[in-house]
Amino acid sequence: MRILSLLDDEIVVEQPSALGQGIDIRPGAQIIGVMVIGQNRWMFRTENLGASRVPPASGGRAQPALRLRMPDEVERCQRRNFYRVSTAQLNLPGVECYPLLDPATAAIAEADNRVRILDLFNAHISGLALDDAPPILPQVGPAFQASLVNLGGGGAGLVIDPNDRPRLDGDRLYWLRIDLRPDIPAPVGVTARLKHTHYDSAQRVYAGMAFEFGFDPRHQPFVIDLITRYVAAVQRGVGE
Repeated sequence: MRILSLLDDEIVVEQPSALGQGIDIRPGAQIIGVMVIGQNRWMFRTENLGASRVPPASGGRAQPALRLRMPDEVERCQRRNFYRVSTAQLNLPGVECYPLLDPATAAIAEADNRVRILDLFNAHISGLALDDAPPILPQVGPAFQASLVNLGGGGAGLVIDPNDRPRLDGDRLYWLRIDLRPDIPAPVGVTARLKHTHYDSAQRVYAGMAFEFGFDPRHQPFVIDLITRYVAAVQRGVGE
């Protein structure tokens, strides 16, 4: 998210969104902020003070924004430890990554994923038991594991072990199974394209993945809805 303005006791940032749909962050939510300028990274704890609207400098409609409490202290991240968060305990979701060999087979897997997750939601409400059939996969290569470090409606950021670096191929499509359980009852299956990579000093790979919904456009609103559900569930859990 971009910083829109800095005040004595507030940082105003653009509202998070997923492909144009705003994601609500409840007032009072505790937030871990990461600020990146070039190769330098800082982390801090803050709190959502509530929604706001910021008028653009060039005129026009005001932009939705969040007001964050100015942090009491900011910690500079050592590059070696950037993903070993020291300011809070974060449980990073796991992601299974598969090279997608035949993109035409993705639509069937996406449809199966929608049915599976919706059935599990309905079974939880009704108390019915479902069989534990394996998910349908598209035509894929061998899987490798990653950790999810950021997620939005347009894509995901993954951290991948150095041993799996050779599995990343520029501009290639992958089938991802993003495990957001228990808040989402089954891994979210989605097609994604590798857009960029960079490495830390421990040779871990940060991979930026852009979601691809061209094989079945119906999957896009479904994934966005799951992301917003997940954000809301995490906030409820933190607030309890």
